[in-house]
Amino acid sequence: MAAARKKTANKSAKKSKYTDILYEVKDQVAWITINRPRVLNCFREQTLDEMIDAFKSTREDPSIVCAVVTGSGNQSFSAGGDFYAMKRLNFNNGYMWNDRMLGLAMTIRGLPIPVIAMINGWCMGGGHELALWCDLAIASENAVLGQTGAKVGACPTVGATQYIPRIIGERLAREMIFCARRFGAKEAAEVGLINKCVPQKDLRAETLKWCETMKGHSALTIRMTKKSLNFESDLLYASWQQGMELLAHVWGSEEAAEGMNAFLAKRKPDFQKFRLRDKKMLAQYLDGNARDLNAPPSMRKKK
Repeated sequence: MAAARKKTANKSAKKSKYTDILYEVKDQVAWITINRPRVLNCFREQTLDEMIDAFKSTREDPSIVCAVVTGSGNQSFSAGGDFYAMKRLNFNNGYMWNDRMLGLAMTIRGLPIPVIAMINGWCMGGGHELALWCDLAIASENAVLGQTGAKVGACPTVGATQYIPRIIGERLAREMIFCARRFGAKEAAEVGLINKCVPQKDLRAETLKWCETMKGHSALTIRMTKKSLNFESDLLYASWQQGMELLAHVWGSEEAAEGMNAFLAKRKPDFQKFRLRDKKMLAQYLDGNARDLNAPPSMRKKK
């Protein structure tokens, strides 16, 4: 009895120690819910830390069949990183964000159980990368999936550039990323971004069907098969490292600031001014070459 009470207390402590997520194990399924609906379930550093901890905790209970990650409410799975968090990043501290993103991705992919993304509403940017890291993805009819980095001055290089081309093909992936193309749930299922599109009222029930199916399957087989399925894409780890280094150069840049500030101010970003500035700077550089400014003064052509 004492041991049972202690186990119950430990579970309660696990549930109550989080501020940004909800964590529950019910009927051998671990439910991890991003609980920041006021900001469309965007995540900040604390959110990423809590998700990593929650996913890791599933290893403490071998009876858990699978994990489901979702967003609180019906409006959004996750709209990605919280701009108020990302605006504070720069080249010197951006690695702390990038390491968390990579850590969460590797935690999900390294679990011995399948992880299901149950997508309701917006699934954008980093939120879409979160869904990409999962083994299965199911979405309600109101879901919208997309990569918005080009619109807001961020790079989707922590999973999106690695996985989307493998899932939907190189051409469509480039259109999705360069043009910030969005996919409704039905079209997302057709091109392979998700496994299934279902009515919103049936989303949880349909997700539970997968969970119940896997309860009747061999845990050892699933564990080993997941490792085998991940093998080829795990070879892309070097690309992840490169992607995080590229992203570090974007954090704190003028273009990133313009994109995020414009989004928060609900205005169209003015990225054109950076192109025109760069054109002017290049013209000055080329003019200097023509006037031999790239040689010592004594060697320059006389006018």
